[in-house]
Amino acid sequence: MALLAALVPVVMFAVVLALSRYEDALLPTPDTERERGGVTRPPTKKGPKPAA
Repeated sequence: MALLAALVPVVMFAVVLALSRYEDALLPTPDTERERGGVTRPPTKKGPKPAA
């Protein structure tokens, strides 16, 4: 029983770390996108609109 009480916090900490890494992979931030060289949208043209 004492062994179980010692192992539960360690296992819970490992689960939290694993979920954190999974979240980073699943929901990348703009910083991680730049690091990975992710695909970005092309710049939009900002100019006068053509007359109809």
